[in-house]
Amino acid sequence: MKFGTDGWRDIIAEDFTYGNVRVVARAHAQALRASGGSLVVVGFDTRFQGPGFARLVAEVMAGEGLNVLLAADYLPTPALSYAVVHHGAAGGVMITASHNPPAYSGYKLKGSYGGSATPEVVAEVERALARPEPYGGPPGTVQPLDIREAYYAALDRQLDLGTLRAYRGTVVHDAMGGAGCGWLTGYAQHAGLGLDLRELHGEPTPLFYGVNPEPIPQNLGELTGLLKGETGTALGVVTDGDADRVGAVTAGGRFFNSHQIFAVLLRHLHGRGLRGRVVKTVSGSRVIELLAQRLGLELLETPVGFKYITDAFLEGQADESKAVLMGGEESGGLSSRGHIPERDGLLNSLLLVEAVAATGRSLDDLFAGIEAEVGFRHHDDRADLHLGAGFDKAALLAEAREYQEVAGHPVEGRKTADGVKLLLAGGASAMFRASGTEPVVRVYVEAQTPGDVRNILAEATRRVLAHDPAHHG
Repeated sequence: MKFGTDGWRDIIAEDFTYGNVRVVARAHAQALRASGGSLVVVGFDTRFQGPGFARLVAEVMAGEGLNVLLAADYLPTPALSYAVVHHGAAGGVMITASHNPPAYSGYKLKGSYGGSATPEVVAEVERALARPEPYGGPPGTVQPLDIREAYYAALDRQLDLGTLRAYRGTVVHDAMGGAGCGWLTGYAQHAGLGLDLRELHGEPTPLFYGVNPEPIPQNLGELTGLLKGETGTALGVVTDGDADRVGAVTAGGRFFNSHQIFAVLLRHLHGRGLRGRVVKTVSGSRVIELLAQRLGLELLETPVGFKYITDAFLEGQADESKAVLMGGEESGGLSSRGHIPERDGLLNSLLLVEAVAATGRSLDDLFAGIEAEVGFRHHDDRADLHLGAGFDKAALLAEAREYQEVAGHPVEGRKTADGVKLLLAGGASAMFRASGTEPVVRVYVEAQTPGDVRNILAEATRRVLAHDPAHHG
């Protein structure tokens, strides 16, 4: 069982079995007990056998002396994380494989602060896995968890309800059959919103309507089709399998990417008078960098992975001068000041609607305004290159550090905190990042014209494949 940044993921019935889940839950309980914990919260998404796996985790942990709050129905990950804080629990477990294909499930670890477990917490669970200790004390209890109203009240505190209640526009929520199903319409009812909110793929299903539940263009054909005929400020918001990521599609059926979402929400929150540091991963857009500079906000750039953003939020909670206004990653995981240090696709969906409601302008229009303000036109693309087993990632990255140009664009700077990001003339960039766990190299390109993106990506891809024995150059 390999633990990644968020926990453990595997194929259901192959390695993600009742037997293995029992072993992990016991180790997790041991680690929580060792740190003085007595209460844990357990939830699950809409995947196959979610309720069964969650019930097993609850029973094992109760047997290990912990009191457990167990969700009665599927939950969005941010609601589970909020429950950890709301109930003062030592930690949380979310049975989910997030945006992965339907065959997968996973065991996500949550820290007491309501966000992804820190590497230290994960290491403690791994130690307990390697050295299990029998527990002989009294068992704990399993009680039902009901967090919906408390979580909705937390959203109330993050939103400008006056602006949202006055808005009458059209919003389509594509829940992709995942844990966000019914939660936005439920919130609209709770808050008395009068917008025209429609649900797409709003019935929970472990098969996610035939796609991987990830808010990327190739999975959003139906939503794009629905919005093709819309004009003006109509928009579609998308939540992934466990509703911690957000995606968007605008009127006319245009995909609105995560860099654009980050920029629009940053501008909007700043306009509401909120201040703090801006935290982006190194793969994030130059637009965010330029906008933070323009707004006079300190920018912190981290390696790829939300755990680094969580660390910055926790630092800000401990020291007001380091408070984070907004943090986000390229895959659509974003969090903002005053909320839990956790990606929240539902809150971010509502904030996007609020940004449109507050200005009467579409997301496309708001982003075009930001591009004009910072003097940069954003176009980007990415290639995930699956390579032969003999591929030498280190040699590729060493060579990439020495490149003087890519597709005729001179290299003007380099960032090497996570892979190699080459800063090219004219504000363009090409980033090479090798996966730590599989023979995959990801190439990210941003430039000011679609043509430049195409040319730089083609050349960068060619150089990677030249290193792959399977491709023979």
